[in-house]
Amino acid sequence: MTDTRQVVVVTGGTRGVGAGIARSFLAAGAHVVICARRPPDEPVEEAGATAEFRPLDLRDAAATGHFFAGVAADHGRVDCLVNNAGGTPFGLLAESSSARLAKIVELNLLAPLHASLSAYELMRHQPGGGSITMIGSVSGTRPSPGSAAYGAAKAGLENLAGTMAVEWAPAVRVNTVVLGLARTESAALHYGDEEGVAEVARTVPLGRLADPSDVGDACVFLASDRARYISGAALRLHGGGERPAFLAAASVNH
Repeated sequence: MTDTRQVVVVTGGTRGVGAGIARSFLAAGAHVVICARRPPDEPVEEAGATAEFRPLDLRDAAATGHFFAGVAADHGRVDCLVNNAGGTPFGLLAESSSARLAKIVELNLLAPLHASLSAYELMRHQPGGGSITMIGSVSGTRPSPGSAAYGAAKAGLENLAGTMAVEWAPAVRVNTVVLGLARTESAALHYGDEEGVAEVARTVPLGRLADPSDVGDACVFLASDRARYISGAALRLHGGGERPAFLAAASVNH
């Protein structure tokens, strides 16, 4: 019997937000392929299904091309790519080397570009085309002290997605999920202990950090037929955004 499930690739899908995205697609009935340099500590599972893991260093353009060719050869097609892999440690610009900053840009901008080019070459020839979703960040929409190269790369990623949406239409839709503060297993590295996480959550209008499943549900929607006329869009997934700092400093009630 022919497998008619949607074939979805989630980069960096072994943990955190990426694993949440993979689980949402599994729950929606897709066949999910996750990739990263190292395998997950435990299988990424949901709804009785398990994501397929394949090792890949996305910074290697040739290896990325072989990876997508292999997925298509084994499963017949690639319907959706979610470019989730990325991240950065905290570091002020004056305390960072140029080489370190270049690696951050490579991971957060050039790696998604390699993956998207490889996926597009498959999607453009298959019936129904495909969709690509970039996982952006609010760090790319405002100053990003302590993560300047990351913020710059994420700003570039959103711009890149918009251009792809124009150049690759109508076969391939390309959108960006602009993610705000998220709660993952590494949240403590950014926000401190549980009390610190709770304090940060109180700055979000909706009163909590994003759960990986929130991101996953948005990605499933953008890859679905319900989003068939959405391309070149940037979906702000930030719980209402950030309250302006001047409101906390002002001496009047709001």
